[in-house]
Amino acid sequence: MQNSNTKFRLIVLSFLQFAIWGAYLTSMGRYLGGYGLGANIGWFYSVQGIVSIFMPAIMGIVADRWVPAHRLLAFCHAVAALFMGITGYIGMSKGENVVFGDLFWTYTVSVAFYMPTLALSNSVSYTALTKAGLDTVKAFPPIRVFGTVGFIVSMLLVDYTGFQNNYNQFFASAVWGALLAIYSLTLPYCPVNKGGEKKSLVSALGFDAFKLFGQKRMAIFFIFSMLLGAALQISNGYANPFINGFGDFPEYAGTFAVEHTNMLISLSQMSETLCILLIPFFLSKFGIKRVMLIAMLAWVFRFGFFAVGDPGVPGVFFFVLSMVVYGVAFDFFNISGSLFVDKEVPESMRSGAQGLFMLMTNGLGASIGVIAAQEVVNYFTQNQTFFGGWSTAWYVFAGYALVIAVLFAVVFKEKKA
Repeated sequence: MQNSNTKFRLIVLSFLQFAIWGAYLTSMGRYLGGYGLGANIGWFYSVQGIVSIFMPAIMGIVADRWVPAHRLLAFCHAVAALFMGITGYIGMSKGENVVFGDLFWTYTVSVAFYMPTLALSNSVSYTALTKAGLDTVKAFPPIRVFGTVGFIVSMLLVDYTGFQNNYNQFFASAVWGALLAIYSLTLPYCPVNKGGEKKSLVSALGFDAFKLFGQKRMAIFFIFSMLLGAALQISNGYANPFINGFGDFPEYAGTFAVEHTNMLISLSQMSETLCILLIPFFLSKFGIKRVMLIAMLAWVFRFGFFAVGDPGVPGVFFFVLSMVVYGVAFDFFNISGSLFVDKEVPESMRSGAQGLFMLMTNGLGASIGVIAAQEVVNYFTQNQTFFGGWSTAWYVFAGYALVIAVLFAVVFKEKKA
């Protein structure tokens, strides 16, 4: 009974943790584009990667030395919710007159305090499961699935209410965040690690793992991780405003894809949930190199289907296919890459190496990639027709992913058995 109660409480934690993100991550670009900030979409998404380079490590040290993780989780969510609410208020009060500087800085503070909670919520869950005498390897994955469920539910609510079109999505995120800030204080106590080795900021950031670049094979892997990481946030930022843009044309206005874009995009998260279950089979059958190549080629199709699709019939089916392959593109790369790092590096360096992997993908790669994508989208959509500009931009992204896949196939060598 106690174990069931612990699992249920952590399921609620995971659900709320990702519901916060789901309220705006895939629809913010639609709002920004509709209010004259389309040229700056990339900056709003890149800042997530920028703060991910240092904020999780800083908060990790605070939790390790001074503040119990569940209380720090509550604090971070409270601050993030407050500034996300302020962002929504600014959007509401400024209306059509909102400018980049009005929203960006309060949004940045909110994201800076939200991103560390992804790791903190995991720490709280691991501690609670261990206290309950449960195997974290077996017990945590089913709990984490409810995070994706929370993300999807939040996306669908924002779609159904029409919040995906305006600043109310920030208010929705703030409400989820405030609920989790309060709920976090009721979670099992997480003791501060006063004994044992204290990590420096350099170690926590994973910088000591940079010595792995001295190994040719690992250096190649991390470089390609950064290059492919550039693709991670492109569709989150631009898929929704792209599909919404078809609404300006009579033949597509009122179609399901235009009116309920978030609902369509939620298929990506559903695919992601299913693909997680396929990874063990594919890794055992094909090995790490082929699995990562499959992920890279899936990104080619992810972007390519956007290039040829439209909200009509049969064009909308290409959008659906793009959502389906997203699970393969995202999970096969992120999870298999993490498993590769865990397998290849010495135990003493695993934490740092995992931090370096996240730094190269979700930090540097994603930040640089979405800013570059912003320049590509702005250039082609401002100098060509709507159809030609967007199609060309998606083909550029697909071509980039294809080049990365070919180079990886040639350069990266699997360790011989």
